[in-house]
Amino acid sequence: MPKGQPSSVPDDGLTTRQRRNRPLLAVHTGPGKGKSTAAFGLALRAWNQGWPVGVFQFVKSAKWKVGEERALRVLGASGEGGTVDWHKMGEGWSWIQRDGEMSNEEAAREGWEQVKRDLAAGTYRLYVLDEFAYPLHWGWIGTDEVVSVLGERPGTQHVVITGRNVPPELIDAADLVTEMSKVKHPMDTGQKGQRGIEW
Repeated sequence: MPKGQPSSVPDDGLTTRQRRNRPLLAVHTGPGKGKSTAAFGLALRAWNQGWPVGVFQFVKSAKWKVGEERALRVLGASGEGGTVDWHKMGEGWSWIQRDGEMSNEEAAREGWEQVKRDLAAGTYRLYVLDEFAYPLHWGWIGTDEVVSVLGERPGTQHVVITGRNVPPELIDAADLVTEMSKVKHPMDTGQKGQRGIEW
């Protein structure tokens, strides 16, 4: 796809401009590193375009200091681009399900309810639903409802969802799906995550 040119143009009756400005549902999944990082890169592009950005971080600890959060908050408050709101729900590492029922389940459900309210109100132009695949995979939030709500969102609101084990129904509904595959990772040889790389 050189210079962003599509390989084929559908016969859907839309003009090039109408097709270009369709709201997209993107999914970043797979076992490799970089799913959230790529989504935050989209948030940077959206900020630069002056779009309001809403980041909804599911499951990861509210105490965990994410480097992208600080950067996007500073940029959002700078008055130079769009606004950035960052919402944290849950506690604990996203890819480890703790024993028993976690408070994360209720927090994830409330987070999804807030996303639905914001979509209905058109609050943001870009929604980053970080680690949202996990509440879906664990059955905390119904995939059918998510697909329906996102399919009926008004206006030109873009949504990117990250996380492993994305349900097939969401993959089918998405416009853009990227799977991060792992070839090698330092953790394979016993090295723990480090500052500036993992956070």
